[in-house]
This record gives sequence, C-alpha cells and structure tokens, in this order.
Amino acid sequence: MTISIEQLPVINAYELRSRLCRGPLEHKGHGGRVVIAGGANGMQGAILLAGRAALHLGAGWVHLQTIDDATALLHEQAELMIRQWQPRGLLQETADVYAVGPGLGQSARAYELLVEALSLPQPLILDADALNLLAVHEESMRMLQARTATTILTPHPGEAARLLGCQVADIQNERLQSLHTLVQKTNAYVVLKGHQTLVAGPQRPAQVCMQGNSGMGISGMGDVLTGILAGIIAQAKYHQLSIEEALLLAVQIHAMAADSLVQKGIGPLGLTPSEVILEARYLINVKSS
Repeated sequence: MTISIEQLPVINAYELRSRLCRGPLEHKGHGGRVVIAGGANGMQGAILLAGRAALHLGAGWVHLQTIDDATALLHEQAELMIRQWQPRGLLQETADVYAVGPGLGQSARAYELLVEALSLPQPLILDADALNLLAVHEESMRMLQARTATTILTPHPGEAARLLGCQVADIQNERLQSLHTLVQKTNAYVVLKGHQTLVAGPQRPAQVCMQGNSGMGISGMGDVLTGILAGIIAQAKYHQLSIEEALLLAVQIHAMAADSLVQKGIGPLGLTPSEVILEARYLINVKSS
C-alpha cells in the first residue's frame, strides 16, 4: 500500500528542548563543539548565518573554517572563532559535530575540503554546495555511502534533483519517493526541505514537519537550519538526546520560529533568516508547561 505525505507521522519533538536545560555546574563543554566550513568569496554571509544559528541555539563553542580568508574580516559576531581552512584543517579540530556547505562554492579547493570532511569519524551535516559537489563527483558519493558515523543531508528540491539526476518537478511531484530514494542512495539521514519538510534515515521511517510558511523561501534560511542542527546536535550527547531526536527538534524549532514571527506580524514577506535565529533562541528557552 502506498503511503501519502498526509498519512505520515508528524514531527513532535518540541518538548525535547527541556533536556537541553543547563544545570548549575555545567560549563561551555556541555554545550558541545561545532565546526562549520564554507564561506567562499562572495558567499560569506551563508557561513556567518550558520555560525550565529549554532551559537544562539546553545552550542558552547563555534568555530568557522572558511575557503576565503577575507571572511574573517567581515563578521560582527565576536563569539565566533574563525580562520581560513587549510588542508587537514578539519582533521586537526576536535568537535562534536561538523557542518559543511554554507557558501562553500564548487571550486577544486572546496571539493578537497568536502573529501576531508567525509573522512571524519564524527557526525557530519552536508548542505548547499557540499550537496552540489556530491552530485558531480562519484568518488565523494562513494565515500558518503561508506561512512559509519551519522551523516545528515539537507537538500532543497533543486539540490535533491541534482543528487538524483532528475528535474525539480520530479522531486516536487514525488516528494516522499524522492526522500526514500535519497536515503537509499546516500545511506544518510535526509531532510528534504520545502512545504511540509520531510525527514527520514536508513533505519528511520519518514516523518513530516507541519510547521513553516512561505516566508521561509529566502536565501539564507537553509544556512540557518544547518546552524540550528549543528548547535542542537552538539549538545545532544551531554543532555540525554539521541542525534535523531536532536535532528527532529532542530527541524521543528526552525519552522516554528518562522511561524511564531508571522504570528507576531513579522512576515511572511520580508521575513529574514537573522530574525528566525533569534526567535528560535527564544523558543528553545521557553519553559515547558
């Protein structure tokens, strides 16, 4: 029997936020360590949005590694540590989670960074140009399939189409089947973004996020999701959350933040990713009733 999106279990992870509450003796180590890589020339904003999202959602330590050294001169978030990526730069870090893709570009240097990331033994989030590079480099796809650590892909329909070698219309017409095909092809968790964002994994049946609105269709919103994912996953092992639970919480709180802003009269037209970051911080701190 074919299952439709309307029949899928709905993501209901918001109450899990209470597990992230800090005890009086906790320190920044309990917030976890995040490394985000990307930020090529002209696309620095993407990695900065992701870094700010991870920071504002509770990560204790956020380090950005950029393809472009000029990015370090542009940011206005003093809490973010930032340096230019050099070969083996990711391997020399010790982090709880890595995220690669925001503003990465598709240069030979970007591909070298991606290959390095795929060799990491820690959880890895791949978004944006990391996905576009996977779509055109078969060796990187084989490395992805062979990974034993958790990997999370967050494609929008265009990126999903490139990964599957089809048209965007094919993805949109068969979103659930596309999700399952992506999971099977990549051996990874997949967050297929869009209206009614879908989440599934190799051993995880599909679920649907019922929050979110059209105001989220703006450049940078996916970078914020990447940062929120990284920030919450970084805290997970210190606060009795599985990576899967952290993933679902991140997807839901990202969408809830956009809805909450619209309910306050902010958007949907003109809704910005920066506003979503701050609203997500508010929502993750709201005490459970």
